[in-house]
Amino acid sequence: MIKNDIQKLIHDRSARVGVIGLGYVGLPLAVEFARHGFRATGFEVDANKVISVNKGESHIGDVPSSVLKEMVDADRMQATADFIHLRECDAIIICVPTPLRKTKEPDISYILAAAEQIKKNSRRGQIIVLESTTYPGTTDEVLLPAFEEGGFKLDEDFLLAFSPERVDPGNPQFQTHNIPKVVGGCSDDSTEIAAALYAQIVKDVHAVSSARVAETAKLLENTFRAVNIGMANEMARLCYALDIDTWEVIRAAATKPFGFMAFYPGPGIGGHCIPLDPHYLSWKARQHGFDSRFIGLAEEVNSRMPEHVVQLIADGLNDSSKALKGARVLLLGVAYKKDISDVRESPALSIIDRLRAKGADVSYHDSFIPEVNFDDAHTIGSGAPLRSVELTDELLRAADCVCIVTDHSEVDYARVCKLASLIVDTRNSLNRQMRETSRARIIRL
Repeated sequence: MIKNDIQKLIHDRSARVGVIGLGYVGLPLAVEFARHGFRATGFEVDANKVISVNKGESHIGDVPSSVLKEMVDADRMQATADFIHLRECDAIIICVPTPLRKTKEPDISYILAAAEQIKKNSRRGQIIVLESTTYPGTTDEVLLPAFEEGGFKLDEDFLLAFSPERVDPGNPQFQTHNIPKVVGGCSDDSTEIAAALYAQIVKDVHAVSSARVAETAKLLENTFRAVNIGMANEMARLCYALDIDTWEVIRAAATKPFGFMAFYPGPGIGGHCIPLDPHYLSWKARQHGFDSRFIGLAEEVNSRMPEHVVQLIADGLNDSSKALKGARVLLLGVAYKKDISDVRESPALSIIDRLRAKGADVSYHDSFIPEVNFDDAHTIGSGAPLRSVELTDELLRAADCVCIVTDHSEVDYARVCKLASLIVDTRNSLNRQMRETSRARIIRL
């Protein structure tokens, strides 16, 4: 039986593991398999990433180059752009992006492209696992028929499962090896073997009854966060209108040891999960005539936060008898979260777009993001690219408003408070002492 054959290869760690996509999900996963004694091959269409990985140079902050180089030198990790080598793999894991189109509809073109490469280069006796976040039904409605077109049969020739990625870039506490893994297959054998595969590198594997359950669990996780962040953002706008400190309110509520989980407001939501995943779920719901109103309302509230931030900037300038048009606005941070180099779906892009549309002179400082382009089909905003500027004393003094969008740890916020005249703090990054001793007028979300 194919199940027994693959199971033996997994247990004695002679299975070759192929990972398609060497981004924030794929590279850490491939390295983790290599660290546990497997031979891992990363498949990547970006030739520069292939070259850097094979040199042992990591382009992902969560993967130290020293660890990657050790695996490469030990011949347990390699990268290639030639998908013919998929034939050598016993396990193939798909870790490609699943963005949204500007119409807010799912774009699974990267999954389809990966599936096409697998179809062209597959052989009998492989397990294929999709990790890319997608709508319920993708694995058994799209991938399963595609792989069976060539005459292969599930459980007889190949196994197929879904296991959602749960990567949190920049989080030193939770990484691939200690984040529980949910696994659901298109058959019982697929679930069993996929669980056995991940059990080699992850402490806790939670098997579910189907790929659909695993797909939906992933969407629920991030929809839960989006909805609760939406609640926090709405509370922030209400507290601003009532002249109440939002952050103090949340701290007070969080003292309750049960029945409350603290979520915090911000300039909007960003990254590869929270802004996108609820749309995958609501899109699938619409196909079945179901109106997911909570999801829609949360998206509406969260998507308005960049507009609220721009209004705070305009209000602050107005109080100093200045117009937003022509004002020099400096954004601190454009990454979607602190201390990472990822700008996907960052609310900073929407803030920049709105400020420029209103005639503001916008610049930004972010040592993690040297340049922001607006010409990608999946990028928020439009207009000419921007490059990060050096955070000099002169720049801070000259700015009519400094807006803290991403609270990177490296920024000296006490210095910002000393030199700036107006600060809009969307992340509660200034402590009480900074606020009380600052020469600047400070507006908090």
